[in-house]
Amino acid sequence: MALPLRTLAPAKINLGLFVGPTREDGRHEIVSVMQSISLADELTLQAAPTGADRDEVICPGVSGENLAARALARFRQESGWNAAPVRLHLDKRIPVAAGLGGGSADAAAALRLAHAASGLGDEQLLLELARELGADVPAQVLPGRWLATGAGEQLAELAGPVSDLGVLVLASSSQLSTAEVYGAADRLGLARDASSLTERRSAVRMALELGAALPSNHDLLHNDLQAAAIELCPAIEQALEQAREAGAEPALVSGSGPTVIGLFARANGPERARRAAAGLGERDPAPIVAEPVDRNFARVHRVG
Repeated sequence: MALPLRTLAPAKINLGLFVGPTREDGRHEIVSVMQSISLADELTLQAAPTGADRDEVICPGVSGENLAARALARFRQESGWNAAPVRLHLDKRIPVAAGLGGGSADAAAALRLAHAASGLGDEQLLLELARELGADVPAQVLPGRWLATGAGEQLAELAGPVSDLGVLVLASSSQLSTAEVYGAADRLGLARDASSLTERRSAVRMALELGAALPSNHDLLHNDLQAAAIELCPAIEQALEQAREAGAEPALVSGSGPTVIGLFARANGPERARRAAAGLGERDPAPIVAEPVDRNFARVHRVG
């Protein structure tokens, strides 16, 4: 597919997150449902300026190493793509270090763009590279709803919600390191044993396999990292209370936080989420309203 190309990189929320024992590689076993939502970064892949000798990634307002740059480099190495250098521009809309998988979404989107531009590789290669890049990346290569196990790299696709679901996103002015949150969880003894994790996996799959918007048992929407995130960022408590008072059923921390999500299922869920956000209009950062999306939302297309 000829350049320039564009795609959206949707954030993910965790509809429940259960944390188990630490593996030999230092990662924790988890069980989580990762749901892509309409809050998304936008990525554009185009030819690099004349004279450029390497690929470049431009992400205004965000400093430090970008996971999308690593994704591009690994795709070239493994696919043999030797085309002229490219420029990847990121329009960042997903809050950084917020438990929404923004960096992972960008890396997954970069893989999709490179695959489309080169015509090389296949879905299996993209997933293999995604597993190298981070635990949240595989579920975002093909956005939708996934049951993630292992350390996040083992995926089983779940049916998308057949009824409306509104998502109220309450971001924070603070950032949390995933490693720090897991460290706090270990110190607090929050991890489950293997048998409890297996039971949660079976329960979650049964609750959502037919496309329910949310599990009817809200115990399955628990986040085992929430207490650790609150210890590191006490302001999360206020955001949880704001979401509950606005009518969310339930409210919980997404991923390792500090973002809080309020979920609005049943009748008119998205509209009720919009009304909740309007009622929190003075909040800073401003509330965001989103809905679930699938892989079609993130389809690569040519610009112009």
